[in-house]
Amino acid sequence: MQTMIFAIEEINKNPNLLPNITLGYQIYDSCSTPVQALRTALAVMGGQSGENSVDTQCRGTVPVLIGDGGSTLSLVVARFLGVFHVPQVSYFSSCACLSDKVEFPAFLRTMPSDFFQVDALAQLVKHFGWTWVGVVAGDDAYGQGGAQIFAEEVRKLGACVALHEIIPKNHDNTQMARIVERIQKSGTRVVLLFAVEQDAGALLREALRQNLTGIQWLASEAWITAAVLSSPQYHSILQGSMGFAIRRADIAGLKPFLLRLNPSFDPQDPFIQMFWENLFGCSLQSGDDVDSTDKPPCSGSEELASTKNIYADVTQLRISYNVYKAVYTITYALEAMATCEPGKGLLHEGACPNMSTIQPWQLLEYLKQVEFTNDFGEEMKFDENGDPVAMYDLINWQLAEDGEVAYVTVGKFDETTRDKLEIDEEAIVWRGNTKDIPLSVCSESCPPGTRKANQPNLPVCCFDCILCAAGEISNQTDAIECKQCLPEFWSNAKRDTCVPKQVEFLSYSDTMGITLMVVALVGFCCTLTVVLIFACNRNTPIVKANNSELSFLILVSLGLCFLCALPFIGEPTTLTCMLRHTAFGITFSLCISCILSKTVVVLMAFRATLPGSMVMKRFGPFQQRAMISAGTAVQVVICGVWLAVAPPTPRRLLSRESRRIILLCDEGSVLAFSLVLSYIGLLASLSLLLAFLARKLPGSFNEAKLITFSMVIFFAVWVAFVPAYVSSPGKYTTATEVFAILASSSGLLICLFFPKCYIILLKPEKNTRKHLMSNLRAASGGCQRWQDLDSTVVHKDGQVILGGMFPIHSKGVEQKLSFSNRPDKRQCRGFNLRVFRWSQAMVYFIEEINRNPALLPNIILGYRLYDTCGVEMFSLRTALSVISQPLKRNSTGVCVSPSVPLIVGDSGSTLSMAISRVLNLFKVPLVSYFASCACLSDKSKFPYFFRTIPSDVNQARALAYLVKHFGWTWVGTMGADDDYGRIGIDMFTAEVTRLGVCVAYRITIPKLPSQQQLREIVGIIRDSTAQVVVAFAIEEDIEPVVKEMVSQNVTAKQWVASEAWVTSTLISTQENFPSLSGTIGFAIRRAEIPGLKHFLQNLRPLASPYNPFVREFWETQFQCSFNTTLPAASMAEPVHYSKSCTGKERVEDTDSIYNDVSQLRVTYNMHKAVYAVAHALHNLLIDQNSTISIHSLHPWQVVQYLNTVNYTNIFGDVVHFDENGDPAGAYDIVNWQRSSSGGPVEYVTVGRFDSSLPPTQQLLLNSDSIIWHGGTGEVPKSVCSASCQHGYRKVTREGQPVCCYDCVPCAEGTITNDTDQPECTPCPDDFWSNALRDACVRKQIEFLSYTEAFGMALAATAILGAVFTLVVAAIFLRHRGTPIVRANNSELSFLLLLSLGLCFLCTLTFLGRPSPWACPLRRTSFGLSFALCLSCLLCKTLVVLMAFRATLPGNNAARWFRRPQQRMSVFVCSSLQVVLCAVWLARAPPYPIKNTWLYRDRIILECHMGSVALFCCVLGYIGCLAAFCFILAFLARKLPDNFNEAKFITFSMLIFCAVWITFIPAYVSSPGKFTVAVEIFAILASSFGVLFCIFFPKCYIIIFLPERNTKKFIMSQKGGR
Repeated sequence: MQTMIFAIEEINKNPNLLPNITLGYQIYDSCSTPVQALRTALAVMGGQSGENSVDTQCRGTVPVLIGDGGSTLSLVVARFLGVFHVPQVSYFSSCACLSDKVEFPAFLRTMPSDFFQVDALAQLVKHFGWTWVGVVAGDDAYGQGGAQIFAEEVRKLGACVALHEIIPKNHDNTQMARIVERIQKSGTRVVLLFAVEQDAGALLREALRQNLTGIQWLASEAWITAAVLSSPQYHSILQGSMGFAIRRADIAGLKPFLLRLNPSFDPQDPFIQMFWENLFGCSLQSGDDVDSTDKPPCSGSEELASTKNIYADVTQLRISYNVYKAVYTITYALEAMATCEPGKGLLHEGACPNMSTIQPWQLLEYLKQVEFTNDFGEEMKFDENGDPVAMYDLINWQLAEDGEVAYVTVGKFDETTRDKLEIDEEAIVWRGNTKDIPLSVCSESCPPGTRKANQPNLPVCCFDCILCAAGEISNQTDAIECKQCLPEFWSNAKRDTCVPKQVEFLSYSDTMGITLMVVALVGFCCTLTVVLIFACNRNTPIVKANNSELSFLILVSLGLCFLCALPFIGEPTTLTCMLRHTAFGITFSLCISCILSKTVVVLMAFRATLPGSMVMKRFGPFQQRAMISAGTAVQVVICGVWLAVAPPTPRRLLSRESRRIILLCDEGSVLAFSLVLSYIGLLASLSLLLAFLARKLPGSFNEAKLITFSMVIFFAVWVAFVPAYVSSPGKYTTATEVFAILASSSGLLICLFFPKCYIILLKPEKNTRKHLMSNLRAASGGCQRWQDLDSTVVHKDGQVILGGMFPIHSKGVEQKLSFSNRPDKRQCRGFNLRVFRWSQAMVYFIEEINRNPALLPNIILGYRLYDTCGVEMFSLRTALSVISQPLKRNSTGVCVSPSVPLIVGDSGSTLSMAISRVLNLFKVPLVSYFASCACLSDKSKFPYFFRTIPSDVNQARALAYLVKHFGWTWVGTMGADDDYGRIGIDMFTAEVTRLGVCVAYRITIPKLPSQQQLREIVGIIRDSTAQVVVAFAIEEDIEPVVKEMVSQNVTAKQWVASEAWVTSTLISTQENFPSLSGTIGFAIRRAEIPGLKHFLQNLRPLASPYNPFVREFWETQFQCSFNTTLPAASMAEPVHYSKSCTGKERVEDTDSIYNDVSQLRVTYNMHKAVYAVAHALHNLLIDQNSTISIHSLHPWQVVQYLNTVNYTNIFGDVVHFDENGDPAGAYDIVNWQRSSSGGPVEYVTVGRFDSSLPPTQQLLLNSDSIIWHGGTGEVPKSVCSASCQHGYRKVTREGQPVCCYDCVPCAEGTITNDTDQPECTPCPDDFWSNALRDACVRKQIEFLSYTEAFGMALAATAILGAVFTLVVAAIFLRHRGTPIVRANNSELSFLLLLSLGLCFLCTLTFLGRPSPWACPLRRTSFGLSFALCLSCLLCKTLVVLMAFRATLPGNNAARWFRRPQQRMSVFVCSSLQVVLCAVWLARAPPYPIKNTWLYRDRIILECHMGSVALFCCVLGYIGCLAAFCFILAFLARKLPDNFNEAKFITFSMLIFCAVWITFIPAYVSSPGKFTVAVEIFAILASSFGVLFCIFFPKCYIIIFLPERNTKKFIMSQKGGR
């Protein structure tokens, strides 16, 4: 507001703008509400000042409105003003919707449209590669409009919106918390908050409360420079925030104008008064106007400059700058109107407006056309939508040194430029005060070899990286599709390159080819063996009776059949392709023709036994041979035509779907190949048909049975061959054909000849004529009918009858159905004492309720108890029996249905599911006491089901927590073949998998398992490495498995039991305890029910009402029979005992599960079920608002009362049903223990589980009191793989669960210091892994030192070389007057020896730790000493040449190369090297470095060259000197011996050059300290070469041949020449 006043006053003072026109203003408070904003607009249009306004003294027209501050307010005002064409220039309304000129024709703004801001934000997201961003917007036009456009823009750029949330205007805490939680769970790390300051603050306060760190916030311009949000309290979550802010400017004179504000200027200005009071905390009111507050009075002399507030802060003039631009834009429009020339105006026909009566619509036309450049260099104009040029600063929140947030400009956005977005990335500080650009993607990039596959129901940015299919590759990241390789190529293992395909055929070198070849040869050998057996026994009856000639011919053809398989193996060629199929066709035709002839012979031989038959004369040996020849000749003709017309040829099969090139034989003519096979099939069919007709002939003649069987095998093989041949890929096509040949040949050989060989070799007594003529006899059998039985019902009448269903007999008797007679009645077996106790407990509870005057007074409950035998069919029949009771007459004679409003039962989940589905049709509720399957909680499927046992959801979770608690990650599971077992194991598996546990196996126990099935089940348990077995089954189902375990003595497993059998005395017997000791599991809660034991023990077998189950119990318990006419129980087969029952036997004298009331768990559930029903009926009875009569009760009427039943029983437990009909999930953790004296098994409670508690408190265990399997207190281990120790990482085994892994040692340089780590952690740069790979240790520092053997050897060699040089120098010095020393220029020789000594000694500088002084010394001492040495040799060579030339008559050359010149030559040559070394040391001297890239496990300390070019110059100069020496010496090599030292110099230089030429590749390729060793070796080798070649021959003459060291001898050599 003050900025607007400042701008207006500044314009009024400017003589160049609107001269003689004074601008005034009226300022209104819109209170940030649409209603007040609209009221303000009405006031402006009506010319009124309004309640909350400030205006100047001079009143004039108001042709334009500046405002409002928000998009929502401007939308309301602009719609209204647009009707009257009153221009509105907004300074802070950025909603893109306001650019619609149809809806807002008079709206303009100096604030860029959100469309451009959103475009800038989208470009920012794309620039930094963020593809997974969240959007949170305010619930207003500004927020929703901007967020919507942003979402659309980023989608166009390939990014995705992870979440899109709206901040409610009431800032509801619940909604704020939900939004923050949604941000946390979304996975995005970049969130755009597009909202005004107030809405953004509400969300960020909640984010601060929840400590939402790690989010990179993108801010809209509405709050990017908000001082409130940049306060220190928000630094932890907002540091590094980034967003676009509108352009700022430093408006000259504005701050002094703001600071001059004082209430005394305009005492009537309400805004100044409120501002002053709020800023200084005082009151400007006086006298009677003073309010009741305790604020001190304001003096009016308070100074604004002394306070720090946002009002006087002009460092971020952004919105104020927009206000400033709006005022000046209107001013320039008025200026254009005032200076208008008639005929050139913007009005109709060029008219100019009248400045004394300015109309708003006239000003609007000029505003649309205004265009100027302000004092800040910014061009001001409006586009066709009334929007200005969009320019933004990119702001980054960074912490200054004083701890305050600095709004650092790190880029800009200008929509008029080509590259709209410019960013200085180096200047950005991201969240967490880092320079690393945050990563925000839904899915990581897909590497080469993979392609992107969008995840279902998720945006395109969320994808899986799918490995390219075989034969396809991708060689770039984030490939959309994989490219297919060319036909001759295939993808490599990484799927990123195409490689040539492998050529494949069935060869002798691979395993399959070798195997088939061996089988073929074995078959051929077996055939030869049979031939030998038949030949040796050719006169025996069994050989003669089977036509020995045909037998031998068949054997020959079978041998050929085995051999014809061999051409199919090997690389196909033209010859082998033709040979394969023709050999196969002809040999098999010969074989089958022989068998056909043999079959005809059998038939003819039988007919020949008939009186007067002459048939064998017409089918003698000649006719048999003719038949075989004709049958084979047809096939030969077919094969001949095949080879002549279209023979088989080799072919390369190139399939795009195969990684191999298949070499195979093409049939040539498919028709011919089919004819060959068909002809063989025709012969085989005839053989089979004739042999089948002759199968019942007398055995003495009958070989037809064997032929029939062999032909059946033959047909089976070749019928199976056709689809296998067609579908087999590659070489397996050929293998299939070979297999068919071998299998059919083997079948014929075995069926036709092996029985005969068996008789010939092992049963010679049967190889007689008498035995062959014996006859066979047949036997007969019979059938028997079964009878049917019916169900037995125990009942007692009452006014309300409760149904009860119990599996009193635990098993049904398997029934065989013939479907030709009426099925027999079903029977049951296995009288279950425990279940019988449950049924008696229900009777006891009903009678107890009937005796209770407070519960169901005047109502007698009856019951009908049924035995379901644990069989679904019986349970369904029982349920139908209950709901279809015959009609009975009541006391009035009216027929009504007996009142059975519900059923209590059944015990099993599968039975309860079956029953409940039927009862649902009749709306009959079912209250189960033992059906715990979680599936029964589905009210859509089982709306009338209730239970008093907790759902298996709780038990499965409890079992999973137990397994996880003890660290078992590899467990076996076993469940019954019913819903209880299957679904229980499913839920347990899901829970433990979520907790990181794996299931080793899953066993399903059949309801009626065979002995073989039981052995297989126990075998799986015994052989598995899982030591813990979790069993979900009822006691009747698991009992046979336990018995089989006991019989196999399987004792090394820890059992975890479900509640159905954990307290079963049927299972926890003395016999079973060795296998089940230490069993632990969850049991339902138990109770001590008073009076029940007395009731159970007072049972009488023949009491009224008659209970046939009591009679069966009595006879079973006491092993006696009743002599009575009363019917026995019909469900089980009566057992007759030798002893008679008296009925006076005492139950209390027995010890059985029936009268054992120490573990009343299921019985307690029965108590809760019966009493819950009673309380529901009682509530119905006392309900005053109900019109239901309990005497004519319908089942569905009880349901609403069961839903609401809620009572506390006598044991203190609250009984009620939740919305799913389930009780609360509470269990005792029971452990099977037995005293050391070998007493009975005790169920010791060692913990509990309560699902109503928080997750961390649900499982409570006393581990110290648990006795595990084997009687130990040590927790057993059950893991697929042992924990990976420190230094190892886990590698999941292929095709196995994640718990099965190998422990792979960490790679060098990586470690793990914790167990079971999936990845190894790399060590820092200066560290390396230790030998155990469990800690990072400092890397070993390596250099060539004096202390190691290699360094010692080199140092010793160098010192030895220096000693040799001293020895030579001493020899030369001792004999310096001798001719040989004098003749070789003793001065140069001594100088050469000195340089050689330095060469030897310079190598010592290469040894030891590199240092700043040692590195330069190495190179320079080496270069200088060798330059001196080679300079001496060069000078010496020149001396030799000059000396020879001096002997020529008249030559004075030696005069020009005397000793001074020699010294000068040596000095000059050496000086050049000195200069090079000096430049080297001055410009870039060698220096020590740590080489960490050569070896990963150690640091090599070495000397860097400093300047490689100067090092090469030093070496190059030495090389030049050596080359000159070598050339000159080579030229002088044939001079006379007395002068000629050139030969030795030539040889020494040859060694020198060889050494240094070899040095270069050796130096480059040698690693680490060996690089230095190579250089030392080169120095020593070249130095020794020069020393030995030049001086040792002279020393040899001086010491050993002194007679040659004379002038006479030397001159004689010259004379001789």
